[in-house]
Amino acid sequence: MASSSTGSGGAFLAKKSVLIRARENLPALNDVLIVEDETFDAERLTATLRVMFGYELGVRRAATLASALDRLIEKQPQIVFLDDVLKPSDDAGQSIPYIRRAGYQGPIVVISGQVTRSRRATLIGAGATDVIHKDDVDSVRLAEALVRVFKTA
Repeated sequence: MASSSTGSGGAFLAKKSVLIRARENLPALNDVLIVEDETFDAERLTATLRVMFGYELGVRRAATLASALDRLIEKQPQIVFLDDVLKPSDDAGQSIPYIRRAGYQGPIVVISGQVTRSRRATLIGAGATDVIHKDDVDSVRLAEALVRVFKTA
């Protein structure tokens, strides 16, 4: 049998346990807005958040910047998860100022398929609170991001 080069599952679970304990210091989330045009990615993020915070977590979704602005005006969420590139041509670096002008002052976490130092700096400069890679949408990485986000908030 071939051995795994990524370490044991026990190490992953130990790290997950530490992060779940760290989550205890996070505010109880009950309203999240996901701005994502791909249904699969939005459902994956929703499922991960519900594993972390329970099924009573209210998750609203917008597939376009325009519908996201409508949702923000209806009710301000505790946190916004924003896809880096919304079809046909909206870019998170350009979308964040619109979200801020709509009166939203809470944390914005950008989920991107292309996280480089330069891209991260651009998005943080535009007003994002944190940036995570699309491949890192799992309970461990989201917990790490939320600890960073709410530590600075």
